[in-house]
Amino acid sequence: MVATQFRMARQQAQAVSIQRFNELKADVQRARQEHQVLQERVDELRTQLNQLAENPALVELRSELDAARIQAGAIDVAGPGIEVILNDSSAAVQPGQNPNFYVLHDEDILKVLNELRAAGAEALAINGERVISRTEVRCIGPAILVNKTERLVPPYVITAIGDPETLEASLKMKGGVIDSLRYWGIEVDVKKHPVVVIKAYKGATGFKYARPVAVEGEE
Repeated sequence: MVATQFRMARQQAQAVSIQRFNELKADVQRARQEHQVLQERVDELRTQLNQLAENPALVELRSELDAARIQAGAIDVAGPGIEVILNDSSAAVQPGQNPNFYVLHDEDILKVLNELRAAGAEALAINGERVISRTEVRCIGPAILVNKTERLVPPYVITAIGDPETLEASLKMKGGVIDSLRYWGIEVDVKKHPVVVIKAYKGATGFKYARPVAVEGEE
């Protein structure tokens, strides 16, 4: 009697184990099928994304967006360019001369920046501060204020991205900005680099008063 009951209990346990095994096996199979469906969907979306990325209109739009972000100083940029290191004159002030002629002023920095812009500089920075269209450079005592918040003192390092030869030539032309600075002993050093990095603009970019003008025919 006891032996019969033991065999029955054992058979029932085996039946339960087999049933549970089959259930787990079915769950695994179902999970594999769901994974396969999801993987196929991922592959489909990746294909669509690649097709969109190759769309000429989208490529052009992305290029325009990148150009606008570079001009606005919204992103870090890198490329060939130059560094212009400027420092106050170490020469003794001559009798009767104004000592202010022997130190750098905001107008000297602006002359260098304007010359580099005219020579095709695509991005500019002063001591790491990105220069954009709204950047102001002005004297505050012995320092120069850039982007309204950064007080910079010599030496000033102006970084420019563009054709190094053209940028250098624009500054070194006879009677140009470098000649006018060196006349007063201002120290100027120009270094060409295959790659320079200019960080993004960190200041405020909002507009309080200016608003886009609607183009005729557009909502």
